[in-house]
Parts: sequence; C-alpha cells; structure tokens
Amino acid sequence: MAVHRRIEVMNLSGSAGEVALVRFLDRKIIDAANIQELGDELFALVEKEKKQNLILNFNSVEFLSSAALNKLIMLDKKVKAAKGKMRLCNLRPEIYEVFVITRLNQLFDIKPNENDALAGM
Repeated sequence: MAVHRRIEVMNLSGSAGEVALVRFLDRKIIDAANIQELGDELFALVEKEKKQNLILNFNSVEFLSSAALNKLIMLDKKVKAAKGKMRLCNLRPEIYEVFVITRLNQLFDIKPNENDALAGM
C-alpha cells in the first residue's frame, strides 16, 4: 500500500466495483511543491494502484489554486483513459463558484456529498 502525505484514501464498494474515496489533508492547495506531490499521489492511484473509480471529497479544502485545478483536469483524463469514473463532492460554495466560472463544472461530475457521489458508481 502506498504512503500518502497529501491525501487519505479509503476503499468503498460501488455498484460497478471498488471505488477509492479520496479526502484531502491540506486546507489550502496553493503551494507548488505540495500541488506536485498531490498530483503524483493522485496519479499513482490510477496508474500504479489501478484504481479506476475515484471520489474526491473536498470537505476540508478551503482554497484551490489554478495549478491544482490543472492537476484535476489531468487526473480526469487519466481516469477516463483507464475507463473509470471520477466524481467530486463536498465543494464549498466559493470553490464551486470557481468551477462554474471556469466551466469545469461541465467537465467534472460534481455531487453534493459522498453518498450521492457513490450512487451509481
């Protein structure tokens, strides 16, 4: 099992199989080095640990930089290439607003909470 410094991962069962629930440990995802490390950990879930279905829970995240958004876009491409699904949940209103402004709410499947995100996965 991989060691994660920026995320906490739990395995859940969805209707389509195993789902990795990812919770972020950082409240603010803005530092370049931390974002790189976070990206590496998220990408490793798909590439090394062969997780196809991910739920990213943003409950503890207060701020995301544009570089962090870019990592999420790259992660979404990796998940889709692995024929998996990725959903985001528990975004604070101010973070969700950034997704709306950048139109990323049209790219990502965003749910209000973990139960809704897990439904149908």
